[in-house]
This record gives sequence, structure tokens and C-alpha cells, in this order.
Amino acid sequence: MPLIPCQRPLFEIPDDVAYLNCGYMSPLLRSVRAAGEAGVARKSSPWRLAPADFFTGSERARALFAGLIGARADDVAIVPAASYGVAVAAANLPVRPGGRILVLAEQFPSNVYSWRELAAERGAELVAVSRPPDGDWTPALLAEIDERTAVAALPCCHWTDGSLVDLAAVGRRLREVGAALAVDATQSLGALPLDVREVDPDFLVAAAYKWLLGPYGLGFLYVAPRRQQGRPLEHNWIAREGSEDFARLVDYGEGFQPGARRFDVGERSSFALVPMAIAALEQIAAWTVPAIRDTLGAVTARIVEGAASLGLAAAPSRLRAPHYLGLRFPRGLPADLPGELAAAKVFVSVRGDALRVTPHLYNTEADVERLLAVLRKASGRLSD
Repeated sequence: MPLIPCQRPLFEIPDDVAYLNCGYMSPLLRSVRAAGEAGVARKSSPWRLAPADFFTGSERARALFAGLIGARADDVAIVPAASYGVAVAAANLPVRPGGRILVLAEQFPSNVYSWRELAAERGAELVAVSRPPDGDWTPALLAEIDERTAVAALPCCHWTDGSLVDLAAVGRRLREVGAALAVDATQSLGALPLDVREVDPDFLVAAAYKWLLGPYGLGFLYVAPRRQQGRPLEHNWIAREGSEDFARLVDYGEGFQPGARRFDVGERSSFALVPMAIAALEQIAAWTVPAIRDTLGAVTARIVEGAASLGLAAAPSRLRAPHYLGLRFPRGLPADLPGELAAAKVFVSVRGDALRVTPHLYNTEADVERLLAVLRKASGRLSD
């Protein structure tokens, strides 16, 4: 598949900034910012908003997200954050006393706290699977799954260094023992292909502000058809059957809108955030996720090559998401390195003991060279 040429002109990144930190928060595409500004302008003139406007944008966003993961629009709920989607999953998955809920060691906290609360409430056990010495999470997870397992709450890749989980293999094993799978795909969806028909999660959530290149404060929740009759976290007017008829909203009904819409957050029609998400998802669809994956994989491979010559270690490519990189120094991260990177306007993150480098299509070869120049200087100082 041909690699995508640098897309930096579509973003508003100054030439002197090397932003290799999409895993923290993506910059906005110019088109996404324009969509948000147009949405704010619409809200300034509410007399121009018709009842249908509360539905059309969110339905378009829902359909675009569904297309990204091989689902139907009916399978997708609109949520404000990954933690909201995780809370929906925790409220709707059966966990009995003595059951086990599996997470990864040092997993992102928004995909831990709800499960910790649920375990305490149900008399279950929250099990953090230790990072394996070889960095391969999948065998370690498979070894922990047995008849006591109720839920595995997992990412596609670890947020500190991009180390992968084979969700399809884990999902198959979970179904064999009658357990559920809840996925937080925030650090991968939009840059790493995922098909829910293969993985078959019970719930899958992704916040929009990272690899989906969208706004902060919006996300999407896939709900498997077998879970769509569950209990929403809140009861709002727009999730109810017949909510399109504003004149009859006080004819309170028991029914919900079809599919996963019952789990939609209140005020899901946000006239600024939803158009931004639509613009971002349309651009991702135009690029295609496999092409994004391959292009970013070429960038991280270049960084790995340069970092290896300095003695820095990264997970092997077969165990790491192509868009993600965690670099580790043999004697630990130099304390002054984050400041030196910031002074050079090279933006990455420190997560755990790794220097997390997460590029996107806006990065240039010059960005990579600036990162390696700072690392070269730090490594040379350590070897003196």
C-alpha cells in the first residue's frame, strides 16, 4: 500500500515545532477547527436550528465511526469520554462474587477505576496482569483467563509504549469461558485497523481527541447487539422513542431509540463538537486507516533505527503498534531530558519508564532528526 505523503499543510503546526505527541492529544486539522467554529456560529443564532438538527449531525458521526470498525450505525452510542463508555460497560456486565476482572498492569486509569469499584461492590477480584519480561501481553493474558474470569477490560495497545494485545485471540478465549471483553481503543483507533466482527467485544469505547483527530469532550461507544437492551447511565429525552417530535415530548414513554442509542449521553447533539468529529472522521476515511498505519510505521521504524544506534531500546515491531513507540534508556530516563526536549520544541511524553513518541501524518523527516539530535546529546552525556 502506498505511503501517505506528509500532510502538515492540513494542520496548523509552526515550522519550528516538532510535535511527536499524538498519543497525548492530536492537533486539529484546519477543516476540523473550521467545522467547530461554524458550529459555534450556528449556536449563536438558535432561531435557525430546527428539531431535525438535533439528529442529523449525530447520526452522520455515528455512521462514520461505525464504518471505521465494521459495525452498524445502530451499534454506536455517542459519549463524552472514554471513562463514560467504560462506566456503561461496568454497569451492564455480569460479575459475581469471586469473579475476576482482568486489566493490564499500569493500564490507563480511566479503564481501571470503574472496574475497581465494581469489584469492590460485587465481591470480585481485580487482577492486574504483570508486564511479561518479553513484552508480549497476549500469552500472559491467555494464561490468566479461566472459568473464574468475568470480564477482561483491555486496550488494543498499552498507553505507555504501544505494546500490543491480540484482542481477537483474547476475545476467543474469553468467549470459551463465558467471559466478556470491554475495550478502550482510545490509543489506537484511527491509526490501527480494528474490526468488531473479528474481535467481538461486548463494549468498545474511543475518545475522539487523540488518533481520531477530533475534539476534546466527545467519544464513541460500540455496544454489541447482545448488550443493547442494557441499562443506560442516564435518562435523557433524546434517547427515547419518538423524541424527534418536540411537540409530544411530555408524552413520556418507556421505549428507547433503536440499538445503542439508549446509551447516548445527554446533549449528544453538540453543535460544535459533533461537526468537528464528522470532519475528522471523513478525513481519516479518505486517507484509510491501513495507509495511516503503514505510513506511521515507517516513521517509527526510522526513529527506532536512530535510537538503537544510541543504545536506546524499544519493543520489537511484532509486539508494538506501528504508530506507537516507547524508548527506554539502559540506565533509566535522564532527569533533565524532558526539559531539553521542550527547550528544543520537540514534544513527546514521559509515561512510566518510557519516552513515548507518537507521530502522525503531519511529522516531517526534520522533526525526526530534531528528536534524534536531542537524544544523541543526552546519550553522549550519559556515556561520558
